[in-house]
Amino acid sequence: MRRVVTGAWRGWREATEEALYGPSGFYRGPEGPAGHFRTSVHASPLFAAAVARLLCRVDEALGRPAELAFVDMAAGRGELVTGVLAALPAEVASRARGYAVERADRPAVLDHRIEWLSRPPEGITGLLFANEWLDNVPVEVAEVDATGVPRLVLVRDDDGAERLGEPVAGAEAQWLRRWWPLASEEVPFPGTPSEEAPSDDVPSKEMVFEGTRAEIGLPRDTAWAGAVASLDRGLAVAVDYAHFAAARPPFGTLTGFREGRETAPVPDGSCDITAHVALDACALPGGRVVTQRAALRALGVSGARPALSLAATDPTAYVRALAGAGEAAELTATGGLGDFGWLLQPVGIPNPMIDGLLADDPPADGLLVDVPDHEEQ
Repeated sequence: MRRVVTGAWRGWREATEEALYGPSGFYRGPEGPAGHFRTSVHASPLFAAAVARLLCRVDEALGRPAELAFVDMAAGRGELVTGVLAALPAEVASRARGYAVERADRPAVLDHRIEWLSRPPEGITGLLFANEWLDNVPVEVAEVDATGVPRLVLVRDDDGAERLGEPVAGAEAQWLRRWWPLASEEVPFPGTPSEEAPSDDVPSKEMVFEGTRAEIGLPRDTAWAGAVASLDRGLAVAVDYAHFAAARPPFGTLTGFREGRETAPVPDGSCDITAHVALDACALPGGRVVTQRAALRALGVSGARPALSLAATDPTAYVRALAGAGEAAELTATGGLGDFGWLLQPVGIPNPMIDGLLADDPPADGLLVDVPDHEEQ
């Protein structure tokens, strides 16, 4: 049901919250996210199988506890948690408990053993996995005006028209200065401490260009910290399309999606509203970011084609392996899903993804960002 629009001017955070999660919001629809866009979860069952292998690694790092939790954040219709539990070895599955965290109503066909929650359970031991959750945590948008001042962008919910509001101030201004300066000033490498303490003032007006925009990711940092805090011991993983301090997009990334196609972001409840995530800002001490390509390869997902000789000895197996290689290639593709960031945040255990993924890298106290060779900083 299309929600009633008012034509009022509001900040993007408030307008998006209502458009996505209000009583008649986009994510309340019966079709769910899969009806409008395709995530890694929907692209191939190989993704859930890889996450199941990661859960087994976490299980080993935890010493095989009597109860092993898997928390699926922004669960949609429970596709990932269902796939992960089904892919676990029998012994691990006998101890596993699945949770789906989602604001929409519980699907009638979901396995009764999966607990459906509106927020993550507290004090769990296991793996919390947030696939494309943070990009849908609503944020304010800032834009530099003609005088060089970053101001909040206001939006009208009936048509998506915008105008500038008050100057960015307080904690939001601090976040901009630290993580997305709207000025030509030196930006510290992700994960390194700033040499200057954040200020309540807006960023410097020197070399600021009118129309430059940023999405203020403070609510996402807070949401991620809260999710991680729900873990007593284990690993939290956030997977999303991301950008980093050394190369923020100058005009932001706010956009909409409807029925599989990108569209103008109008906060009337008719489309998804999303923006890329500053994963380096979200990371807590000990967190590391790698590409999905590197993470999935470390978990056994490869796009390598099967040997042609298999076609002669077992044609059925060859066709099956070829289809699997195609799905794996999509999940790890450069310029596509493979470029997504995986933020790995261990809690009370060593990072179980180190072996085979980061073991050869020098130790680093800060954030580690895996990027193509030609983009290395």
